[in-house]
Amino acid sequence: MIERPSREPIRLLVFSASLRRDSLNTRLANLAATTIEANDGEVDLASMRDFDAPSYDADVQNREGFPTGAEKFRRRLELCDGFVISSPEYNASMPGLLKNAVDWASRFHPQPFNERYGLLLSASPSMVGGNRGLWALRVPFEHLGARVYPDMFSLAQAHKAFDDDGRIADHQLQARFETNIVNFMDAVEANKHYPCVKQAWVEYLGEHPEPALDRVE
Repeated sequence: MIERPSREPIRLLVFSASLRRDSLNTRLANLAATTIEANDGEVDLASMRDFDAPSYDADVQNREGFPTGAEKFRRRLELCDGFVISSPEYNASMPGLLKNAVDWASRFHPQPFNERYGLLLSASPSMVGGNRGLWALRVPFEHLGARVYPDMFSLAQAHKAFDDDGRIADHQLQARFETNIVNFMDAVEANKHYPCVKQAWVEYLGEHPEPALDRVE
């Protein structure tokens, strides 16, 4: 077997978008963190509670500034080269708490999601593994300029998928999970250490720049 060369340093923010103590998504986020560290990556393992904030209100922002949760989210994103989120699916979409955290963080200048790489994971007892929620979650991140990795990972029937060591019991599925994580890390490493071409795009080319509307910076 060919020995893999050592990886250039990368740091990833990893967290579950669930508040529940025994969340399946927290277990998947923890497995992602372990896999990243096993493949020479540095992890900032967070909790969704760290980023909790009141419902976004522009009047509150203008009067009181940013809440502590939003400040923490922005700061920890900026200290990382990418992010990994394991998110539950609520009513075929993303959790409102996560969307609210994204909405608050998007109001900072510079906006912290732009050109930052992201990997989306989900775990659910259902047969679709929470995948519908991830498709909904891609929309705001891509709108904000995040480089969301194409290969998402959704763990179906997750309530009986983990072994006693916190790994995925099905060896082939565990291998697929590890491959997905490592490939994402390769993309982040290449973007950070071996940049070749940087591109910027906007959805509506006829629009003139307008600070009140722009979120991609």
